[in-house]
Amino acid sequence: MDTGNFTFTIDRYVEAATYITDKAKQDSYYADQLVASFLPKMRRAIEENLETSIFALASSQTAANANSINGASHRFVASGNTNTTLALEDFAKAKYALDKANASQRRVAIIDPSQEYVLNTLTNLVNVSNNAMFQGIVTEGFVNSSTGLRFSKNIYGFDVYISNYLKTISGTEAINADSRGSVTSPSAAVQNVFMSVGGDETPFKGAWRQMLNVEHERNKDLRRDEYVMNGR
Repeated sequence: MDTGNFTFTIDRYVEAATYITDKAKQDSYYADQLVASFLPKMRRAIEENLETSIFALASSQTAANANSINGASHRFVASGNTNTTLALEDFAKAKYALDKANASQRRVAIIDPSQEYVLNTLTNLVNVSNNAMFQGIVTEGFVNSSTGLRFSKNIYGFDVYISNYLKTISGTEAINADSRGSVTSPSAAVQNVFMSVGGDETPFKGAWRQMLNVEHERNKDLRRDEYVMNGR
C-alpha cells in the first residue's frame, strides 16, 4: 500500500475591506443596498485572488519541458490557427496524455474566454449535422462561482469551464506558445488547463487554517463603519 505526506505552508493572510461614511449613509438613497453588497463583493475579491494563485502554480514547472509521462506530453503548444488557439486536436491530445497516465475519467478543462469563442465557432461543434457525436453538448452554460468560472460544454469527456484568471506566461516558456487571443490574433499567452479531478488525483490541494470571517467596527474618529473579511 502506497502512503505519502502532503506538506502545507500556510503563511498567507488574505483580506478584503471597505467602509461607508456617515455622510454617505445620510445622503445616499441606496445606502442600505450598498452596505448589503459589501460581503458578496469582498468574498468575490478573495475568491478571485485564490483562483489566480492556483492557476499561477503552472509557473513552477520547468520552462520548455513537455512533462512527459509514459511517453505522452503533458504540456504542449496549441494546435489551431498557427499554434495560437485551441483545437479539438488539443482535447484529443489531453485525453491521450491522461489515459497514458492512467488518470481517472473525471476530467475538467479550464480555458480562456477567447478559446471558448474559437470552439464555439468550429463548424463541427456548432452545426451538429456535420458531426453527430456532438449533438446536445452545446449549451448556454451557467454561473458556477462568484468569480465567473462557468461551465460551457463537454468535449471528449472533459467538462469545459471558462476562467479569466488563467496564468499568463512570458515568451521564455516557449513550450506553451500563445493560447489566449482575440478574434483575429492572440494578445498574450495563457496556460489552458486539462486535468483529472477524480479521487486522490485532484491536482490542487490547499488548506484554510482560518476560514473566511467577517468583522465590523465603528471608527468614531473618521465617522464611518468599517467592514473586513479575512482568512488564513
